[in-house]
Amino acid sequence: MSSVANATPDQLPAWKALQEHADALQGVHLKTLFSESSTRFEHFAHQAAGVMLDLSKQRWQDETLDKLLALAEAAELPGAIKALLSGQRVNTSEDRPALHTALRLPPEASLEVDGEDVVAAVHASLEQMETLVSRLHAGQWRGATGKPIRHVVNLGVGGSDLGPLMVTHALADYRPDDVHPVEVHFASTMDGSQLADYLSRLNPEVTLFVLSSKSFTTIDTLSNANTAKDWLLGRLTRHGATPISAELVIRQHFIGVSASPEKMTAWGIAPAHQLRFWEWVGGRYSLWGTIGLPIALVIGMDNFRALLAGAHAMDRHFQAAPMAENLPVLLALAGIWNVNFLDIRAHSILPYDGRLEYFAAYLEQLEMESNGKSVTRQGQAIDYSTCPVLWGQLGPNAQHAFYQLLHQGMQPVECDFIAPLKRYDDVEDPETRRHLQTQHRLALANCFAQSRLLMLGDDAIDDDGPRPPHKRYRGNQPSTTVLLDQLTPHTLGALIALYEHKVFVQAVIWDINPFDQWGVELGKQIATETQQIIDGQAPADHMDASTRGLIEAFWAADE
Repeated sequence: MSSVANATPDQLPAWKALQEHADALQGVHLKTLFSESSTRFEHFAHQAAGVMLDLSKQRWQDETLDKLLALAEAAELPGAIKALLSGQRVNTSEDRPALHTALRLPPEASLEVDGEDVVAAVHASLEQMETLVSRLHAGQWRGATGKPIRHVVNLGVGGSDLGPLMVTHALADYRPDDVHPVEVHFASTMDGSQLADYLSRLNPEVTLFVLSSKSFTTIDTLSNANTAKDWLLGRLTRHGATPISAELVIRQHFIGVSASPEKMTAWGIAPAHQLRFWEWVGGRYSLWGTIGLPIALVIGMDNFRALLAGAHAMDRHFQAAPMAENLPVLLALAGIWNVNFLDIRAHSILPYDGRLEYFAAYLEQLEMESNGKSVTRQGQAIDYSTCPVLWGQLGPNAQHAFYQLLHQGMQPVECDFIAPLKRYDDVEDPETRRHLQTQHRLALANCFAQSRLLMLGDDAIDDDGPRPPHKRYRGNQPSTTVLLDQLTPHTLGALIALYEHKVFVQAVIWDINPFDQWGVELGKQIATETQQIIDGQAPADHMDASTRGLIEAFWAADE
């Protein structure tokens, strides 16, 4: 994934050509680029897998894209894509593949890694997950006192929480209506605040916990799990006249999802209630497999498989489409252009559909944990920008929050506007359907208008005479618009895969590893050491003055 031995990307001729091109385009406004071409939209808009990508509002022209594609070729992107999808060890620091795409391969496919047909193993795990889902949906999974489970609480953090949370919220309309009702909840915070709320409201007899942790050592998740275990044991082992064993309580009220079956067994989870996870799947790429159990519980296995099929459709497009027509490649190149050559280091994600409420948070982890790196894959220090700062919110709400900065602030920001073209066709009552579709058109009008104003500035407004400076808009803020035919399991799968592959393409060009997160691991290590000091199990004298003062403040408050 590098074209010149020992050369960083910014030393490549293609990179330097882009720098010169950016200097030549300095000061060229987006409104000028649009005035120069009446076919700009047709040229810079592409479709695949039910997703339309409009890149016409990016501050680039044909020559820009040609030079960016040359940079991608110089970074050996086609070979890198092949290496990713064929199971080569692209996660170099941990010496393993990154095979989240294998989680959505159809059962007739075959992919062997280290002597194992991973497709067969993946579908075996999906079949086991389907068995558990079917039992819960049939009302046949009963708690220790014999009552059918009604509530499932997912205990996970990071990718074991954000992915399932985002998808279950986005696809809540797809709940099957012919199954035993099971409500799914999520608790991730290590302080216990989310879990405490559930424990105060839920009936332990009908509550099941899912422990989702790749390593089964994540302190956030295990802290919540131990609290949940004590809550169940304290209320169920002494339930009624006949004592109930702790073993029965744990067996009937816990499912484990991990790459460490021995740790799940040691914790007490029955082998039949353990779902497999693999080391070659990063946590933030894991919703496609057994980490997606909460998704399957909400939308059913048929819709879960449609989610996988949508992602696989984008995988096939990523693999086969020419780079000049390849949605993930083009989306990634737009980001490279903004970050590295236009010096735009902020990126806002703005969905115009309430069902995508958690999509920005999901992308924050996907992109910043993947590409927030400062050394190349060879360990060389980087002096060019990598991942921008991502943040976002539902677009209609953000209009009343931080759009002021987008329109009139001093920070250049790239924006992604995301919306479905159709909604509410399935509402039965005609009058309600009419009202809701009117609201959907209102959301689309705002989505399209905001990107237009960010692009054109004052030129988007009919001339109504002189305006004072505080009512002027400079425009020239680049944006991408992503449109789905409809928000369905299939198109959501394609949308997520689009951004996953975008992250990989950018990592290839920046020559970084997007599949490790050593900064996160270091934070966990330091937190463990600090906890020992807080608990009085280690001295605090080697701490810096600030940290020691904070610990002493806690000790004083705890007296």
